[in-house]
Amino acid sequence: MIIVPYLGYGTAERLALEGRVLDDAMVPAAQEGDRRWRNLVRFYRRLESDEVPGARLRATIGGASTEATTDAEGYFRVELRPGKLDAGKTWHDIELDLLHPRTGVHATGRVMVPSPQARFGVISDIDDTVVESGATRKVSMVVRLALSNARTRKPFAGVGAFYRALHAEVNPFVYLSKSPWNLYAPLVELFTLQRLPEAPLLLRDYGPQLLRRRSEGHKIGHIERVLQTYAHLPFVLIGDSGEEDPEIYSEAVRRHPERIKVIYIRSVHPDAARIGAVQRLIEEVRPTGCQLVLVPDTGFAAAHAAGEGLIQPSELPTILEEVRLDTTSRSNAAASSGSLK
Repeated sequence: MIIVPYLGYGTAERLALEGRVLDDAMVPAAQEGDRRWRNLVRFYRRLESDEVPGARLRATIGGASTEATTDAEGYFRVELRPGKLDAGKTWHDIELDLLHPRTGVHATGRVMVPSPQARFGVISDIDDTVVESGATRKVSMVVRLALSNARTRKPFAGVGAFYRALHAEVNPFVYLSKSPWNLYAPLVELFTLQRLPEAPLLLRDYGPQLLRRRSEGHKIGHIERVLQTYAHLPFVLIGDSGEEDPEIYSEAVRRHPERIKVIYIRSVHPDAARIGAVQRLIEEVRPTGCQLVLVPDTGFAAAHAAGEGLIQPSELPTILEEVRLDTTSRSNAAASSGSLK
């Protein structure tokens, strides 16, 4: 039996942490050279996790403590008012101890509290924004996930350098995805390997709804909570044109016209009607002062961000060089794969 805490976010006054209690062994991390069948087995084991409903646990940080009980799917959520936190730290540890149905099970959760020096926050989609997922083709997306792992999936060219420049070691990130919580561990592993900013990942429960096109309020609900938590910060939103990111982010602008600085939408849908729909949203949000920018690649987004003062202009050559190296590496890998067929 294990406690699986997810990276949380909060403020110096209130910390929130979610996670799950499972009656299962941990799935091992991906290794160099893992074959597709091993990836498939690992993928199945994650989806087949055995949740523990009604488990009771205690969360503690400093002198603050609270208890929680897992729901029917084994999920829990705790909120603590910690008192005094170390203002020099971004991440704060919450100790978790299982009280029922077993004792002696322990885990440490981590909660992000942005630096007082943060100038803005970033909320980024994952699927087809950070990594290519084929999210518009559900069956293809599931097959791609099942046969790959954190070492074989790669971000779009230059994303790592661009996100590190936006982060600048102080600006908080939050990642959104319609992927199930069962895939949380390989996503964290992927982000660590690719040196993407460490941040909470907000996913969804596993079930038939994953194959539906609409996200049914999942993303806009999370965006609302993040904006409310960090009411003093403006935000940059990053997504793609494949599904409803432009519409969801435009809705966020309508609700909070002074909170969203820029929306970057990666163009992944060549359909003229879809491009036209995004163009109409660009005009719709323009009067608020927010810029919705349809970008062909990371380099374009980085150049715009440098012009808007979101990243240091000195970071732009580094980002463009990473774009070039990543693109060359992918081309060489594709050519090598083709020569072996």
